[in-house]
Amino acid sequence: MLFVSLPVAVANIGRLSTKDAVLFLCDMQEKFRPNIFQFTNIVSNAARLLQASRVLGIPAVLTEQYPKGLGPTVLELGAGDLTAHSKTSFTMMIEEVEKELQALGNPKQAILCGIEAHACIACTTYDLLEKGVEVHIVADAVSSRSQTDRLFALSRLKQSGAFLTTTEAVLLQLVQDAKHPNFKEIQKLMAQPSPDTGLLAFFSAL
Repeated sequence: MLFVSLPVAVANIGRLSTKDAVLFLCDMQEKFRPNIFQFTNIVSNAARLLQASRVLGIPAVLTEQYPKGLGPTVLELGAGDLTAHSKTSFTMMIEEVEKELQALGNPKQAILCGIEAHACIACTTYDLLEKGVEVHIVADAVSSRSQTDRLFALSRLKQSGAFLTTTEAVLLQLVQDAKHPNFKEIQKLMAQPSPDTGLLAFFSAL
């Protein structure tokens, strides 16, 4: 009897790569500061990821939701050198962002930070997934006004096929090895543990 070997489908395990990733920074603006759960810590984690993206050569895309009414991106994010794409839609995938991604060669992995989890983060995730982009939502760099909306949004997005991760996990996955030429710079970004952003309640539901 002749046996024919068939190709085996390999599951998508979500291994991040610096070669084909883009960092999405969604709507971290002044007017949201008093109302978003754990806003300061969310921005702090996103800022570390932005610093790492610069060290590792990963492009970053920044949006602002109706900045005329909601104000500019907060200074502590450190995104002053980025072009902020103004939007009114609940997705980052507006025409200007689409063009920016095309100019970057349409990266296949998106690392997503910002607000709100159940609104703009969710809509952006759905659009990216439908385009075949692998989405990594940094759970401790994403939030909503309500912790309930935040946690249920993360659960819903996981069901849709997004990968949930954390700031430090992303940093380590991107370098992969202590021998990486930029490891020392990334290690400095992890000198202090990521602040607790209230995700432990969500862990029991995973």
